[in-house]
Amino acid sequence: MDQKLDTLEKKALVEIVKLIQKRRMEGTAGGWKDFLTSYDKKFGSSLSDPARRSKDALSSFLKTFTKEDDLKFIAKVVQSHLNRDLVEQLKKTSPDDESPEQRLVRLTLQHPQYPLCYMFPSSDEGWLVTKLGKSSKTMTSNIMYAVDCEMVLCEDGSEGLVRLCVVDRNLKVTIDELVKPEKAVADYRSEITGLTADDLVGVTCSLAEIQKRMKKLLSNGTILVGHSLNNDLEVLKLDHPRVIDTSLIFKYVDEYRRPSLYNLCKSVLGYEIRKKGTPHNCLDDASAAMKLVLAIIERRVDNAVPLLQEDVAETERARLFLHRIPTKVPSEELHGVIPGDFTIEAKVDYFLILSFGHSV
Repeated sequence: MDQKLDTLEKKALVEIVKLIQKRRMEGTAGGWKDFLTSYDKKFGSSLSDPARRSKDALSSFLKTFTKEDDLKFIAKVVQSHLNRDLVEQLKKTSPDDESPEQRLVRLTLQHPQYPLCYMFPSSDEGWLVTKLGKSSKTMTSNIMYAVDCEMVLCEDGSEGLVRLCVVDRNLKVTIDELVKPEKAVADYRSEITGLTADDLVGVTCSLAEIQKRMKKLLSNGTILVGHSLNNDLEVLKLDHPRVIDTSLIFKYVDEYRRPSLYNLCKSVLGYEIRKKGTPHNCLDDASAAMKLVLAIIERRVDNAVPLLQEDVAETERARLFLHRIPTKVPSEELHGVIPGDFTIEAKVDYFLILSFGHSV
């Protein structure tokens, strides 16, 4: 731990100390201000802004924590920052001998939307941060697994994992598991997930068990592949920096928005991933993401694709999901805020669906 702290930049140490302040954590010398009182006889706690303190002072404070739970928390945050540093280094380099897999990782990390999509709340309880070392073996590994998840809407407005599928480079199924949601479910989204409450009767596999399996799978620098992979990592509560996101490495010709998996399968792979009105199948989606990556690596297809008319029902393309809006809010107020002709469907006390007409 001490060695890792010494390798962190001051900016990262400042963020960690501020996070510890927010959580009101105390080491053997007390909290941050208590520590400063004993550490600095001249200024004491009068100069308490972590950003105005030296790297040595910040690091010394973090080394006062000895409780196991505190050390685990700090280690997770430190590892997250170290991973982020490695990501930044990779974004700045483009070695002549980089493999096609490494190039796609770099292209994902260099996409303008990557920082926004992949800035996870990794310090929160229940999150797993994978450990990446600086060894050349770890940072040059070409082992790839593709992942896709099915999610339900929980009563508190969050999303819960109900199915995980993982395939390897040869499209062999590594994981295909139904998962018991951690929280009460408000909507199984059966039209999307293809699952109902009955399908989960007797399911005991937990998110924690899934994380253990993923941790083992992602050791030694494994690359994780997926389409809009950040959504899957969010519901898995998994922070892993070596990723290839097919929604970021492919792009529409003369179109800024990210391409859909349906469109990429049709224009690059030459098949429809699903028929109109049928639910998702996360095994098909994980396999499709891997096929897209292999199409670039093995067939060297162009990553610029034409914009196709997606085969999605008009009513599905014209639905707006609003979370944490009380159902008692008068419809007149919503119509006054949101333009267009729409109907309102209440799912739970704080979850509304606005269905718009064809003109939207």
